[in-house]
Amino acid sequence: MTGDLGFDIRDVITAALVLLAALMCFAAGVGLIRFPDVLSRLHAATKPQILGLIAIVADVAVTNPSVGTITLALAIVFFQSLTAPASAHMIGRAAYRTEHFRRDILVIDEYTPRQ
Repeated sequence: MTGDLGFDIRDVITAALVLLAALMCFAAGVGLIRFPDVLSRLHAATKPQILGLIAIVADVAVTNPSVGTITLALAIVFFQSLTAPASAHMIGRAAYRTEHFRRDILVIDEYTPRQ
């Protein structure tokens, strides 16, 4: 399925997915630098990073569409989607318990005891 310009549609999809993944990983890195505390940085560390990983894994599956590659890609996305929120939750709880966050920018604090 080669077009007039000598490139395959898979090349265009690959370029778009790699560009999306690079943008998401760059956004995660900038968020880690720019956000003020641990709880804010957790959002930047998990959400765009997972979307970037999904784009890279989708690119690998598009480039090499075999049953083994697609199965492995689905397993990678599944297990990464399970572990990233759990690890972010544990880091957030540890940061809260050791008070390594800015209480002045916290909108809702559901863990403080009610008076």
